[in-house]
Amino acid sequence: MPDPSLSPLLISRLSLNQETIKQWSLPELAEGCVKAGVTGVGLWRTPVQEYGVERAARLVRDAGLAVTSLCRGGFLTGDDRGPALADNRRAIDEAATLGTATLVLVSGGLPPGSRDLHGARERIADSLAELAPYAAERGVRLAIEPLHPMYAADRCVVSTLGQALDLAERFPVERVGVVVDTYHLWWDEQVGAEIARAGSRIAAFQLADWVTPLPAGVLLGRGQLGDGSVDFRWFRERVDAAGYDGPIEVEIFNEALWARDGAEVLAEVAERFVAHVGVTPGSRTG
Repeated sequence: MPDPSLSPLLISRLSLNQETIKQWSLPELAEGCVKAGVTGVGLWRTPVQEYGVERAARLVRDAGLAVTSLCRGGFLTGDDRGPALADNRRAIDEAATLGTATLVLVSGGLPPGSRDLHGARERIADSLAELAPYAAERGVRLAIEPLHPMYAADRCVVSTLGQALDLAERFPVERVGVVVDTYHLWWDEQVGAEIARAGSRIAAFQLADWVTPLPAGVLLGRGQLGDGSVDFRWFRERVDAAGYDGPIEVEIFNEALWARDGAEVLAEVAERFVAHVGVTPGSRTG
């Protein structure tokens, strides 16, 4: 049963990203969310592929869960884009099968030996031009996720929401959107203005805290809500004001959370979500 101290309204927009409780299998994820009263899940391709895409789609559908996003496509900056484009088409097909309209893209870092950030971003634009029509035919929107600048060399040359919008705005809004992820964007003094600029291009809103000192292996250093430097309510209010009223995913990569009981982690996530994010009347999940 859902936690009686948390009303359905208070967590109505909460979506649990699969990586937050990585120790759970897909069936455990579905069961745990239903018990906690969480109605949305963000999924990742590798565990979904291992379980079986169509099987996973049935599982979440039968549990009454909405798949709020699929992560990830992208890595579109290499010299040979053919394999990347093929993999992204598979990712789009997987998203469509799972019933989500949002495929998150981590765009890719600099090609080996290159220092040309502008050229790498133009390769992303070229790839989007090829992939966006394919995705639109399947009811999927490509969502460019800017990552913190520390990832620019090897994972994502798109480091700010402004850079993501510069790419997305070359395409129809229903085909290419952006992701607002607090972990990656909290530091940027322009992010409030860029959220307002994004408006209906906001395809996903994801939360994790920035904690210091940074742990070894920064990729796994995201903090539980409220443990670090991010003002989540500030972000939520600005995303709401931009017109986004959809699901809010908690996506935390953290080995300490993965070592704990999953149900305990989810209960804590829900409590922190209510305390630090807040809700607005009439909002929705899915």
